[in-house]
Amino acid sequence: MTPDIRTLADQLWRGEIDTTTHHPVAILRTEGEEIADGVLFYKGLASANTIDTGAGLVMLDTGSRADTRPLHQAVRRWRAGTPLAAAVFSHHHVDHIFGVGPFEQEAAERAWPAPRVYAHAHVRRNLDRYLKTLGWNTAINVRQFQLPADRFRWPDDYRYPDVEFHDRLTFTAGALTFELSHARGETEDAVWTWIPERKILAPGDLFIWAAPNAGNPQKVQRYAGDWAAALRIMAGLGAELMIPGHGLPIFGADRIRTALSDTAELLETIEKQVLRLMNAGASLDRVLHEVEVPARLLDKPYLRPVYDDPEFIVRNVWRLYGGWYDGEPDNLLPAPRAEQAREWVALAGGVARVLDRVRALLDDGRNVRLACHLIEFAVLAEPDSKPAHELRREVYQLRAAQQLSSMARNLFTHAARSSAEGRRDLIGASDSGGPGSSAVVSPPPSAAGGAGAQTSREVTSL
Repeated sequence: MTPDIRTLADQLWRGEIDTTTHHPVAILRTEGEEIADGVLFYKGLASANTIDTGAGLVMLDTGSRADTRPLHQAVRRWRAGTPLAAAVFSHHHVDHIFGVGPFEQEAAERAWPAPRVYAHAHVRRNLDRYLKTLGWNTAINVRQFQLPADRFRWPDDYRYPDVEFHDRLTFTAGALTFELSHARGETEDAVWTWIPERKILAPGDLFIWAAPNAGNPQKVQRYAGDWAAALRIMAGLGAELMIPGHGLPIFGADRIRTALSDTAELLETIEKQVLRLMNAGASLDRVLHEVEVPARLLDKPYLRPVYDDPEFIVRNVWRLYGGWYDGEPDNLLPAPRAEQAREWVALAGGVARVLDRVRALLDDGRNVRLACHLIEFAVLAEPDSKPAHELRREVYQLRAAQQLSSMARNLFTHAARSSAEGRRDLIGASDSGGPGSSAVVSPPPSAAGGAGAQTSREVTSL
C-alpha cells in the first residue's frame, strides 16, 4: 500500500527513500490527496494544488496537457460543486499551464463566473516564443525525455493569462490573501505565491526537490543569482507548508527554511566561483573544471542532482555574464566541425586507429569523457562507418549509465540510440558533413543501463 503524501514526504526528507526512485519530474499519482485542511495536492508531471478559500477554489499551477482531465476529476471528487475562482501560473512551462479548460467549460454550463488566470507579464511573450519554435521545442524535448520522435509534437494551444503583473500582485478570495511575487529563476517569468493566513508557500519551480534546474543545456537563459535571492526571501517568511512545483510538499517551518536556504547557498556558491574565475580572465574550459560544488549540499535529500547537473549551471552563469564566446580563440570563427574531425583523424592515422584508442579508454574505464570526444571525431570523419557507430553507441550507453542527472543521462542515451540507426542525431537532417547514413546497428537497451533511468512518462518539464 502506498503511504500517504505526508508520510512519503517525511521518508524522502529523512533519506529513507530517495529522489532517484521518486524523481521530481515523474508522475507520482493522479487521484489527489488533501494534505491540510482545504488544500488538495495533485502530483502529475508537476504538482498542481487547489485551495478552498471558502468562497471558491484557487489553483496554484494547473498541470500538463496529460493532467487536464485527471486533475479536474480529482478536484471534483474533493469539492464537487465549488467553482474555480482563479488560477496562478508559476511560469510558462507546459507542465504547469493546461488544466483550466474543463473548469471554464463547466463554468459556462452552470452559469458560474469564469475563472481568472494570474501570471507574470512575460508569460505571454514566452508562449509566443513557443509558437515560433515548435520544431525546436519538439526536438529538444524528444532528446531530454526520451520521447518517441515520430509521435511527439510540442503543443501549440495555450491558455493566455487574464491578469498580468510585473513585480508584485495581491488578490483575495474568500478569507485568504494570495501574494504573488516575481523572481527570475528557472525562467524570467517565475512567480511564487504566499498565503499568509495559512502560512502556505508555493514556490513553483524555484524549488523542485533536486539541485535547481538552473543549467539545462538546451533551454533559454536561467538566473542563478536572482533565484538565490528569491529563495532567501521565502526562507524568511516562516511558512509551515510548502508545495513546490515538482516533488512532494514539505511540512514544518524548520524544514522549509533549511531547504530553501540550502538551495540558495548552492546557487550562490556556484555563481560566486564562476564570477571569480571570469574576473581573473579564465576561459570557460577552466571554469568548468575548477568550480567545486560542496558535497555537503549535493548530498542533501532535496538537492541531489537527479535532474539538472551542476556543471550545466556553471555554463548558464557563464552565458549570463559572459555571452557565448568560451575564451578559446580557435572557437571564435571555427572551421566546420566535420572538417576538423577529418583532419585530426587523418593525423591520427585513420578511423581504425581512433577507434582502437576509444576502445582502450573504455577498457581502462577512467576516461569515458575523453572517449566521447574521440568517437565524435571518428563518426564525423566517416559518417557511414558501421564500426564507428557501434562503438559510439557503446560509449554513450556507458556514459549515460554513469550519470545521476536524468537530463544528462537522457541526452547521452539519445546519442546512443541515434548511432543504433547510423546517425549522430535522430532529430532532423544529419550534420555530419555527408548524406544520411545507412550504418544501422543493433538497438541499444531501452533505458541506458542504469537504475532510475527515465521513461516516456517523465516528459515536458523544462
